[in-house]
Amino acid sequence: MFSWLEKNPFFFAVFLFIVVAYAGLVTVLPSFKEIARPVEGTKPYTVLETAGRHIYIKENCSGCHSQKIRPFKSETDRYGRYSVSGEYAYDRPFLWGSKRTGPDLLRVGNYRTSDWHENHMKSPASIVPGSIMPAYPHLYKKKADIETAYAEAVTVKAVFNTPYDAPGMPVLGTWEEAQERALEEAKAVVAGMKGQDVQDAINNGEILEIVALIAYMNSLK
Repeated sequence: MFSWLEKNPFFFAVFLFIVVAYAGLVTVLPSFKEIARPVEGTKPYTVLETAGRHIYIKENCSGCHSQKIRPFKSETDRYGRYSVSGEYAYDRPFLWGSKRTGPDLLRVGNYRTSDWHENHMKSPASIVPGSIMPAYPHLYKKKADIETAYAEAVTVKAVFNTPYDAPGMPVLGTWEEAQERALEEAKAVVAGMKGQDVQDAINNGEILEIVALIAYMNSLK
């Protein structure tokens, strides 16, 4: 049989594909259910964090920053433990990125503060000398779109059975309740910031885009 296959390249290629595919399935499938489920401690994003994630996507932050740490010592030494699939259980879409011009941000919440982000987004080069990252002054003027974030949370709860309102998970409630929770969460973020612009806005019951973005960044751990 094998001598016949060796004389027929097409059928040899088909046979090889079948063998490799079968071996791959036998290797991957038994562990897939275990590695694909949410990692312990992983939670859906709150409404405020979701609003910040929308800003992250809108500003194309993933064009220069990845959120995927590879299992190499050089990466884990710098960024922390390597990524596993269960960490992205509630990410829609995934923000792995296609290029790493700046540092990976998957665990940025472990080592950067709200105050650091506030100053960095205003003037990156003054915080990180030589940085080519642009400044984002408009984030300190525009209000975050909390309503769209709430609509997304309600949608993924209904369509993907995302466990909002489960014990230990973020609570959605009504739109009015979600607004109140987002404002309280924003106040906690602003408490770690010093800018008068964000202080004035939060005192007026307004959540600026920079606050929502920082809430999202703080959640990446």
